[in-house]
Amino acid sequence: MEQKNNETVTGVVTEALPNVLFRVMRDGTNEPILAYLAGKMRLYRIKVLVGDRVELWLDPYGGKARIIKRL
Repeated sequence: MEQKNNETVTGVVTEALPNVLFRVMRDGTNEPILAYLAGKMRLYRIKVLVGDRVELWLDPYGGKARIIKRL
């Protein structure tokens, strides 16, 4: 299933929360966004730690973002 019309941005993980949720500071903004780990990253057990640079898919409705890649 390919997602379309989603904006991809980068940011830095600032806080790790329970249930594979993270607070991420997007590049160029001072506002943190709540992000969750993508299913493929969970499947292959790719670890994301505080301070890691990540690539995000933004939700079109402005809710959460999905972490799709660790940079």
